[in-house]
Amino acid sequence: MNPRVTLITGATQGLGRGIAFDLATRGDTLLLHGRDAGRLEAVAADVREAAPDATVRTYLADLSDLDQVRAMADRIRDAEPRLDTLVNNAVAGAGADPLRREVSAQGHELRFAVNHLAPYALIRGLLPLLKASAPARVVNVASMGQERIDFDDVMLERDYEGLRAYCRSKLALIMATFALGAELEGTGVTVNALHPAHLMDTEGVRAYGFTPVTGIDEGVRPTVRLITDPELASTTGRYFDRFTDARAHEQAYDEEARRRLMALTDELTGYGPAAS
Repeated sequence: MNPRVTLITGATQGLGRGIAFDLATRGDTLLLHGRDAGRLEAVAADVREAAPDATVRTYLADLSDLDQVRAMADRIRDAEPRLDTLVNNAVAGAGADPLRREVSAQGHELRFAVNHLAPYALIRGLLPLLKASAPARVVNVASMGQERIDFDDVMLERDYEGLRAYCRSKLALIMATFALGAELEGTGVTVNALHPAHLMDTEGVRAYGFTPVTGIDEGVRPTVRLITDPELASTTGRYFDRFTDARAHEQAYDEEARRRLMALTDELTGYGPAAS
């Protein structure tokens, strides 16, 4: 059998780096994404050293710029004959200065852009390759930190706070997971989201001022399970709290709220079912 081909965004540190090392030892072909060329090549070299037989290729892009997200998807479709798994792991955390509102290259609130719009655009851009490689899986790394989206102020132009923005962006990602799971039913492409572990020892957790309570390995295990477990081959459109199929924020089950979010997301990314 051909080795599984797995794309991991945000692979230069934290959870993404941990997932890369785990899958390399399992024989996966790894496509590692990062936004810093030096750090990206360093993690690729470390993975190759740890798993000399692993095949590793790198893709550079800043996910806060949707033009770069689309361009990376185009490069991957052109270069890669198959893609079995997409792990949307890259994240903009709550920030070291949580009262400073930041925006993306397109002027969208930064956390909403990186944590929701970019993963959605990447899925849409890579969907032809994922479908051609089916059975294929998309794993969206979300969070138990979720807050209701205010559709009158999606970009948090009022009363901005970084953790609030982060929690809303993660709920948006989960809502998109549910919508895509339903849309792609029967295509052989599954889409699931998870909260990997509580307050892992990551740069983002420490930058906001939280004290980490779990190691990276605690988040790697449930994430890799969603990638590899044969019993989950047909499971789609679900949210997991680590290993448990769990219930997300109530707004995720509001069909009208999901419809509004997906219409906005399609408009902002320039993608939609017809474009895929």
